[in-house]
Amino acid sequence: MLTPWVLRLIIANVVVYVLTVFRPQILQYFAFVPFDFFNRPWTIFTYMFLHDISGFWHIAFNMLGLFFFGPRLEAELGSKHFLGLYFVSGLMGAVLSLVFNPFSPIIGASGALFGVLIAYAMFWPRDKVFIWGILPVEVRIMVAIMTLLALFGGFGAVSDGIAHFAHLGGFVGGFAYIKILRHTEQLKHIQRQIVEPIASIGDVQRWKAIQRDRLHEINREEYDRIMAKLDAKGVTSLTEVEKGFLNRFSSV
Repeated sequence: MLTPWVLRLIIANVVVYVLTVFRPQILQYFAFVPFDFFNRPWTIFTYMFLHDISGFWHIAFNMLGLFFFGPRLEAELGSKHFLGLYFVSGLMGAVLSLVFNPFSPIIGASGALFGVLIAYAMFWPRDKVFIWGILPVEVRIMVAIMTLLALFGGFGAVSDGIAHFAHLGGFVGGFAYIKILRHTEQLKHIQRQIVEPIASIGDVQRWKAIQRDRLHEINREEYDRIMAKLDAKGVTSLTEVEKGFLNRFSSV
């Protein structure tokens, strides 16, 4: 099932492709030409929605990749971070092209898609895909092979017209985005582990002041269970329901 932003991105790319078929001059205004970036800075973003109109395989490959790998990733990351990953990867593809291949125009969602691919491999590395519908390959191996091909194509002596540095930039952007996201989430978790117990000192004192003997027998058993859990594992181990139970009796 397509998730909201995967669907919107596919629609946007297809609509722009159809418009470009009838108005090829769109490519002149919105393709990313690295050495001309400062004259047309918007193209570092718009190039991601353009595709080669001389053949259908360019957009077909990118949209099929987004169709197969995007929904699960958007569901895992949430729409905000999925979009962040997608566009950071695409932008990084433009940046590497600017650095290593400044005179070659680039178009296509490949950089953004490659960011999606490497992020997928970071979450589900052993998932298998079927190349040409026949050959099963783990996602991590597929990404490794694609990286080697992009490195060889980018730094090789023969030019094949493929934006290899955009692909490499997509891998770099996607990898960095997920790494930073995970690091940020770990920091937030550590912060919660430190700040919440300090902020809850007053609550703990209030809960321990509950007159146990005045509780109904059933509530007394639940109180003993929760307090034992509190003593053994700390405030952060308590659920909102358990905290609500203690708060209800501490206010009596």
